[in-house]
Amino acid sequence: MLRPSMADPVTQFVIVDGHSVIHAWEDLRRLHQNGPRRYLAREALLKRLRLYQDVTGVRVVVVFDGVGSKVTDERESAGVQVFYANSGRTADSVIERLVARYACTYTIRVATADGMERDTVEAFGAVCVSPQELKFEVERAEADLGRRLKG
Repeated sequence: MLRPSMADPVTQFVIVDGHSVIHAWEDLRRLHQNGPRRYLAREALLKRLRLYQDVTGVRVVVVFDGVGSKVTDERESAGVQVFYANSGRTADSVIERLVARYACTYTIRVATADGMERDTVEAFGAVCVSPQELKFEVERAEADLGRRLKG
């Protein structure tokens, strides 16, 4: 379930296909290739997306492939919502279900490099952005924050 902030009813979400973005961003891809320390790529992605959410006000939902017996939904203290698909589902199917259920209520963008997923979520009413477009937006938010802190 997508959860807008109770303090600020937000109508914009970006749903991020976590591993698709990790493999598309060179710095994260290098971290992910580090065998037993792959989790560092997830942590680095989440850290950057927290800042993006804080600066832009756009709610961020990240979906990763998982291995558990059920889909889990975690809300970080910083507000980024993280889903892990269960072993019988892919992150793509979780993203598609979220978009199918909520695109009529919220403005949703999906960040993924997967062409089939893009076609499906666009058919449900979401707008897709590439991982590189998302990276540009994240870098712009980081630069905006830097300028605010200097000013």
